[in-house]
Amino acid sequence: MGADAIHTNGHDPAKLTGEEEIQRLRCAVKNYEWGKLGPDSLVARLHVANSGCRVDPDVPYAELWMGTHESGPSHVVKEEEFGSGRDGSICMVTLKSLVSDNPDLLGSRVVDKWGRDLPFIFKVLSVTKALSIQAHPNKALAEKLHREDPLLYRDANHKPEIALAVTHFQALCGFVSLKELKEVIANVPEITELVGSKAADQIFKVHEHDEDENVKSVVRLIFTQLMSASSNETKQVISQMKIRLISESQHRELSEKENLVLELEKQYPGDVGVISAFFFNYVKLNPGEALYLDADEPHAYISGDCVECMAASDNVVRAGLTPKHRDVQTLCSMLTYKLGYPEILKGIPLTPYITRYLPPFDEFEVDHCDLPTGKSTVFPAVPGPSIYLVIEGNGRLQTGSSSQLLVNQGDVLFVPANKEIHVTGESEVMKLYRAGVSSRFFQTL
Repeated sequence: MGADAIHTNGHDPAKLTGEEEIQRLRCAVKNYEWGKLGPDSLVARLHVANSGCRVDPDVPYAELWMGTHESGPSHVVKEEEFGSGRDGSICMVTLKSLVSDNPDLLGSRVVDKWGRDLPFIFKVLSVTKALSIQAHPNKALAEKLHREDPLLYRDANHKPEIALAVTHFQALCGFVSLKELKEVIANVPEITELVGSKAADQIFKVHEHDEDENVKSVVRLIFTQLMSASSNETKQVISQMKIRLISESQHRELSEKENLVLELEKQYPGDVGVISAFFFNYVKLNPGEALYLDADEPHAYISGDCVECMAASDNVVRAGLTPKHRDVQTLCSMLTYKLGYPEILKGIPLTPYITRYLPPFDEFEVDHCDLPTGKSTVFPAVPGPSIYLVIEGNGRLQTGSSSQLLVNQGDVLFVPANKEIHVTGESEVMKLYRAGVSSRFFQTL
């Protein structure tokens, strides 16, 4: 639902002070071209349930945004108006207005640290085509980029993030080990053709026991040379690589990475991101596994559905697999060039039904709850705000002092600080996710 469908009808956000302890939200959708089409998209199905809008089978539904960020703000739905029909004309105010006017909803620790706003964005992604090879800037770089180009870099915040697989989910993430990188340079001659043998051969002069910075400087040199190659030369070399791999597939089984590169070439013909994929770890997440990404780490999501949470920023530096603006020099200079396979989080059980994913960032954590029919569980009160998303099934939510609230697939709920939430499943399985400020943050002085 677009912003033009929102009608506040003169409502004062300050009057939504929390007579309803749990606030239902209407959430924004992004139709990026890499999203799954129509009803094949989990995002589209959640969007229909959340807003009542029809789904166009020919339109990609890529991301559902839940939170206060200006690029995709959520709106609060008045409970007495919710049942009157999801027709896009219900009186609503932004969640940002609500928490700004009522900072007690956030909790004092959150307000002291991040001001009168949510410090995280919660999303669902449905990916059918690779996203760009990208990284998110650290805080200092984000401030610099925002100051220099505020239209391209919309805010001054960093953007660490976590992706939690809902279905089987594939991504490129971080640089492969030094051993694997040497094999890549030896076995993919097209890389040497693009960067030159003088640069490529440097990889064989460094070793695992060498100082970290020496190894990183070599990787930085080769990767920057590759990403900076001319467009015409890159297209020619990738075409040669494609012909070679197809020919070799007649008499040997191609590796997973080689097959992936051929698939990326179909999606983005001649793009330097196709050949640069050899530099990155190919990560395959099973449902319930998560991948977290710090600032300045390269990545590209490839396919599948995931729940994503991140610091409240929309800053992206791109350099490949995209028709959008590329900032190759910024990307190549900002990366950490840390080598090796990323840590995969499998979650920490909180109850028999709730699993917590706790990346090493203050701004956010994610809980996943699978609740069978008739079973109940409790999300303990926390000193910060939470957003809940029902992704499948239905059930009931209740705080200690409120009446029970019936919730269904697509419902998104804002829960203020210091509210214990009781959940009971009523369908065969009720699946919901919670995003909130990291519990580690509240444990620090």
